[in-house]
Amino acid sequence: MKVLVVGSGGREHALVWKLAQSPRVKKVFAAPGNAGTAELAENVSVAATDSLGLLQFAQMKRIDLTVVGPEAPLTAGLVDLFVGHGLAVYGPTRAAAAIEGSKVFSKGLMQKYNIPTAEHQVFSQFEEARSYIEAKGAPLVLKADGLAAGKGVIVAFTKEEALIAAHEILTERCFGAAGDRLIIEEYLEGEEVTVLAFSDGEHVLTLEASQDHKRAFDGDRGPNTGGMGAYSPVPALTREIREQVENTILKPTVAAMVAEGCPYHGVLYAGIMLTSAGPKVLEFNARFGDPEAQVVLPRLETDLVEVAEATLAGRLDSLHLAWRPEAALTVVLASGGNPGRYETGLPIQGLAQAAAQPDALVFHAGTRREGEQVVTAGGRVLAITGMGPDLAAARERAYEAAGMIDFPGLHLRRDIGWRALGSFSTGNEGK
Repeated sequence: MKVLVVGSGGREHALVWKLAQSPRVKKVFAAPGNAGTAELAENVSVAATDSLGLLQFAQMKRIDLTVVGPEAPLTAGLVDLFVGHGLAVYGPTRAAAAIEGSKVFSKGLMQKYNIPTAEHQVFSQFEEARSYIEAKGAPLVLKADGLAAGKGVIVAFTKEEALIAAHEILTERCFGAAGDRLIIEEYLEGEEVTVLAFSDGEHVLTLEASQDHKRAFDGDRGPNTGGMGAYSPVPALTREIREQVENTILKPTVAAMVAEGCPYHGVLYAGIMLTSAGPKVLEFNARFGDPEAQVVLPRLETDLVEVAEATLAGRLDSLHLAWRPEAALTVVLASGGNPGRYETGLPIQGLAQAAAQPDALVFHAGTRREGEQVVTAGGRVLAITGMGPDLAAARERAYEAAGMIDFPGLHLRRDIGWRALGSFSTGNEGK
């Protein structure tokens, strides 16, 4: 069969890598892909947001299955378009993707169906938000309603920080239309984990958990990014807590989406805070996480094509997920200045050497090929995943391979996995 993967990041490279392993798959296309996907698939010069262009390509090439990676085409209705033309596509409809596309929708859903989450209020005017902040005090969490590329969440530890963030979002419009509405919610204490689940609209299959590191610098300091590294499994998520997450969050959410008339098909991402009062939802996403996909997919033994077909047929209950026993840890190599301004077009050295290391995987994110040279093309450039019998071994292999790669301004965190393994930062926030 022929498969099309939509997107160009590290998540999409991981999806291409996993799908290409299926004995059922004869050809993989990536639209638009990156320098890494080009080694396993045929890159197609169609943007992930060009819905009509993607449809025309899928029809022309007689694509048997399309897998949508990023959130923007999902919330724009790419799945609806493909389904309307009789094409098999893996991902939620536009209505179902609102669980990520609108935090107001998501929080309202959880409130209506008693799914545990932080208390919150919604604001569209700064003066109302200011009054609430003055009355509540800090810490508080402020979230832009719409998509903001993983950067629309601000944790404010003082009233002054909260007021500045509210003003930037509602008055200065720092996130544009994504900030038309602002959610202010209570700050939850605990350890954060990502729990992904496959859903066919009725049945739920929970994946192995992972933990992301969103802050730019060691010690969870600096601004939020799209993710600087991740690991799986997560020791903090015990079997008992995992069952709680399934029974109080994942299954009720899938049932709630049916009740709301927008059944959820695809991967449901639940960002969970393990609080003293039990697991609570921080956010839902409508797709695989990035960089969580880069540690979860290498551990998944089950053919992803089988998962997609079982999802589309509504028979996930007949499928059992098999997992490799190894642990995985990924380190993101980012451009200097990320998540702010950064240069692109910088030459990358050491890719082949790193990829040749045993138990190491090099997933490209913000890269492109210029002639014989691979150069940087984004804020998060590469994700280096190490595999090992335990997290300590996986971490060692990831950092060993990462150390073989260089490009001007390279930045990485040196403490990925610190919650599970303890602090081991060198204190050096650059290369």
